[in-house]
Parts: sequence; C-alpha cells; structure tokens
Amino acid sequence: MPMVIAQAPELTAQAWFNTDSEIELAALRGRVVVLSAFQVLCPKSLSFGVPQTLRIHQTFDPKEVAVIGLHATFEHHAAVTPAVVKAFIQEYRLKFPIALDQPSKTGPIPETMERYRMRGTPSLILIDKQGAIRKHAFGQIDDLRIGAEIGALTQEGGAPRKGIESAFSTSGSAP
Repeated sequence: MPMVIAQAPELTAQAWFNTDSEIELAALRGRVVVLSAFQVLCPKSLSFGVPQTLRIHQTFDPKEVAVIGLHATFEHHAAVTPAVVKAFIQEYRLKFPIALDQPSKTGPIPETMERYRMRGTPSLILIDKQGAIRKHAFGQIDDLRIGAEIGALTQEGGAPRKGIESAFSTSGSAP
C-alpha cells in the first residue's frame, strides 16, 4: 500500500540527551533524518531497535544522515524518569541525540509518539531531506533493507518521490 507523504511534525521533548540544545527537524533539512523510538523497558527495543540505531549511527556520515533517538514512555510512567533514561544512555554508550518524549496531558501515549501515530516500540521513521516522512515502521526491520533505503534517500535531490512503500509493519509489539 503506498504511503501518503506528509511533513514530519516537530518533536516535543521534556528533556534532551547527548546534545547541547533542543533539536528542531526544520533545522535538519538537507539531511535524511532517522527517528528511532524505543523504551528502556521494552525487550524488542533492547534486542534489535537500539542496536540497529547504533549501527545506523556508526554507518552513515552525520553530514548526510541525522540519527535521533526518541524515548517514548507509554507504559510504566512512574518507573521511567529522566535519570533512568540518562543511566540507560550511559550504560549502552549511545552517542546520538535522544529526546525524552513529552508526556501527554490526556492519556498514556506521549506527545511525539501520538503525533507520529506510532503503534509501539521499537518504531523507526525515515524523514527525507525536505522534511517528509518516507517510511514509518513498527517492529524489526532488516538491516540491509533499511540501510539501502537510507542510502537511496541520501542520493535524492529535489522533490520527494511518490509511492514509497509504507512500512506500517505488522511485526513487533503493540503498546
């Protein structure tokens, strides 16, 4: 099913880690953005989501591909504090910027997770150089495939192509 290309909404974070200031997606235009959502208490985030994000961060030139982590706490809110996320980042030696999603005022799903209509963690979103969402995946993704898709997006100029495959994948865990 073809994906409707939409502009990526800005991130809302209660805290940022591994960066001196808040990151705005608009400031990253001209680069591909990989937004990787995870939770410290999610087994699938720990087994493949976070390790894959590390590999992406280590593989691609940061001048071409900006990798951003998003800790999206949609369960166990009382247990996951900014101090817990900071300790997790240090323990796993994560070097890319990470946003701690802003809690919702109306329900359990945090703001950025809701804006992107994520189904759970891990989720991976590719945003092209013009700021359009080009892939939205939930669950495990093959490294070679995602690497090829990121590489293809880095080679694009001009307007985004239409009909890029949607990866609202049925694999992975639900919130």
